Amino acid sequence: MKPTLGFVGLGNMGLPMVRRLLAAGYPMIVADVDAGARARAEEAGAAVAASAAEVTDRAGPAVVREVALGHRGLAAGAGFGTWVELSTTGADTVDEIGRELAARGVATVDSPVSGGVRGAAAGSLAVMAAGDPASFERVEPILGVLGKVFYVGARPGLGQTMKLANNYLSATAIAATSEAVVFGLKAGLDADVMIDVFNSGTARNSATADKFPRSVLTRAFAHGFSTGMMNKDLRLLSEHAARLELPMWVAESVRQLWLYALVRGGPEADFTSLVTHLEDWAGVRAEGRDAPGR
Repeated sequence: MKPTLGFVGLGNMGLPMVRRLLAAGYPMIVADVDAGARARAEEAGAAVAASAAEVTDRAGPAVVREVALGHRGLAAGAGFGTWVELSTTGADTVDEIGRELAARGVATVDSPVSGGVRGAAAGSLAVMAAGDPASFERVEPILGVLGKVFYVGARPGLGQTMKLANNYLSATAIAATSEAVVFGLKAGLDADVMIDVFNSGTARNSATADKFPRSVLTRAFAHGFSTGMMNKDLRLLSEHAARLELPMWVAESVRQLWLYALVRGGPEADFTSLVTHLEDWAGVRAEGRDAPGR
């Protein structure tokens, strides 16, 4: 019989991951501050706990600290053996919480994921796991339900470092593609033709291959990741690089563009809407053949 798993956080990524684990036969006890999210998880077959502490009683950055170590957090419950961190919180946060949990006999597997809402639903996430080998081996079959698992090192925090490097490249691809497309539009090129050319040559990247065709040129702007979250990840990268005394000139330029989008569009805007702020500046519109009204 598969072990019962506790899962805290049922947002855009969390709930699809819970559904994947339920479908794989893992009994789930879940918690979230949002009543609607709890109801959807219960409808999917999960048992709902009243608090993070109750998750550990029954299952065997500031928010993450509170979830793990707070008065009604995970560590307040009994039977808490391994903490698997799937979100992006930064290496320092994972290291701090991991050391406190270790003193209570709890192991840490630092395991952020990449692949968006579609990847979470399809079980095709990139899972970047770090932790001592024995702890990793215990949870590897569970993580494998969520996607392709990469073991990136024995020290918790290395998963966070890998995720920040990944999201930096993703942010850069969107920013650079947005500038290139707006440049071409302003000069008289067609948006669909530009993306087709990019994807047929050396300019192909995650933005040209997926985000622009599906979310930008269609004007959907509903990829499932927010401008605020991207800014948070870029800030964590910048802070980590500063601690390493490592200059990252391109990363800081990319971060400035994302800060511009944050100020103009707000933190809840989908991150694929970055291009709209450059469109406003240039007086053009990146819409393709599948855009509404075309």
